[in-house]
Amino acid sequence: MPNPTPARRHRVPAAAAITVLSLGLLTACSSGSSGSSGSSKAPAPTVLKVGMPQGATMTNNNNPLLPTSAAAQLGYRHMIYEPIAMWNQVKPAEAPKPWLAEKIEWADNYRKLTLTARAGVKFSDGVPMTAEDLAYAFQLMKDHKALNSSALPIADVTVQGDRAVVTFTGSQFVRQASVLSTLVVPKHLWSTIADPTTDTVAKPVGTGPYTLKSFTPQTATLTVREGYWQDAPEVTELRYTTYSGNDAVTSALASGALEWTYAFLPDAKKLYQDKDPQHNKLWFPPNLSADGLWINTTLKPFDNPVLRRAMSMVVNRDDIFDLAEAGYFKPKVESVTGLPTPAGDAFIAPAYRGRKATADAATAKKLLTDNGFTYRGADLVDPSGKPVALTLTDPAGWGDYQTALTIVADNLGTIGIRASIDKADQNAWESNIASGNFQAAMRWSNGGATPYDFYKDVMDGAALKPIGRPATGNYGRFDSPEATRALEDYANAADEAARTGALNTLQKVFAEQTPMIPTSAGNLGAEYSTKHWTGWPDDTNPYAPVQPSQTTALDVVLHLKPADR
Repeated sequence: MPNPTPARRHRVPAAAAITVLSLGLLTACSSGSSGSSGSSKAPAPTVLKVGMPQGATMTNNNNPLLPTSAAAQLGYRHMIYEPIAMWNQVKPAEAPKPWLAEKIEWADNYRKLTLTARAGVKFSDGVPMTAEDLAYAFQLMKDHKALNSSALPIADVTVQGDRAVVTFTGSQFVRQASVLSTLVVPKHLWSTIADPTTDTVAKPVGTGPYTLKSFTPQTATLTVREGYWQDAPEVTELRYTTYSGNDAVTSALASGALEWTYAFLPDAKKLYQDKDPQHNKLWFPPNLSADGLWINTTLKPFDNPVLRRAMSMVVNRDDIFDLAEAGYFKPKVESVTGLPTPAGDAFIAPAYRGRKATADAATAKKLLTDNGFTYRGADLVDPSGKPVALTLTDPAGWGDYQTALTIVADNLGTIGIRASIDKADQNAWESNIASGNFQAAMRWSNGGATPYDFYKDVMDGAALKPIGRPATGNYGRFDSPEATRALEDYANAADEAARTGALNTLQKVFAEQTPMIPTSAGNLGAEYSTKHWTGWPDDTNPYAPVQPSQTTALDVVLHLKPADR
């Protein structure tokens, strides 16, 4: 199953517990094995310590297809189970890297997929992997809707010798990453499971280089196995620990008890990076999604695209990055298309390359007054004669969004909009966003391997619901038949020229009508240490996302080498 993009739903608590779980156990676990006394050189490291702020304890659930399992939430499922192909979301326009399928062939405008099983691959129990296993991964999704998180429209699954053939009821161009990120499980074991949507899988068996060595409520330990189809990783043991919250992660990182994590640390540079600038790293490249101010476009005067465009022109994205995102966590989104860069560079239309949204109150005011807005003293007045006021809302405990709302409120004041902030209850907020009972709110968007997922989430008319009825997308109720047609054309285009034309239309609608105001990109990042291990991806070598819960985390581990080499 493809793993979701965790970045888009990450939230920052206003306060977090400071307890480090099992600190004595963690600090006793060195990254290197102990050498004989008097040795002139420390032995090469063998252990990599990974952790995530997933709560105080875990349940021994290693089902890789369940997003709530410990294996999924901590990310170690990707060290045991492998995908059809590896897709580098840092450079989404690049072709995927074949993995368990050594050959990937699309036909019939992405409605037919033929996968040639890689020869010589064995599961950790010694049974060879075949095309039957590749096919079974898709059959599971076809038979169990709960396992088909991307709602892939699978029509038929067959096996032809060493090839698995999957057909779909529609073009899967925009879902290629989801299709090819599918994890392969052993059919000879899983076909005996009564219910794969609930089974906890105590002893996971996969094609990956690791097996589960031990499990406690705090730590899952994986060890490298014999017979892996590629060169064995040099990290011989992985220890995944759950922490009570982001503060606990910060303490563990600073002490060296933790070497690799994904968490928002408000003082990351001071409390982590500056402790050891040579080795303590922060790398948070963007993916193709965006956080920003979602506006209820059904409400006057915010149904006016001129007003929304003027609002976007005064939002200070630098301040949001520096203050709300601690200067590192979620990169700025500056393109008027809403697409984060550099992830979106290959997709941005020539007309919009280099065009950035910059804070410019004077130009925004002129745009407003040229289009029927006036001023009564310092207050902006809409064309009907009413002062423009706005309530910004997000849950009280979401510290980064609350900081962002404060910045946005101040920014809007520079063009005469009186903005207040509602610190909502989270359950009520979620209900109100879905039903359209809000004026404006900071929120994330969906993302994927193309801009389609972002634009669909924000602008798809097929997701439009009347106010009061819960929506599952297009929460701002943006109604643009032009954008809806372009989304359909992009997903089903018969050739690249038609697809490019549809994408250019989507960018034009977004830039001119501003259905939401993007400020920050979803990220694929991590905090990690190079003290014991080198070979991590970074800006100079972005071969994979560095986030430990991504499918490509295995690719990262396979690149790691002892630092003393």
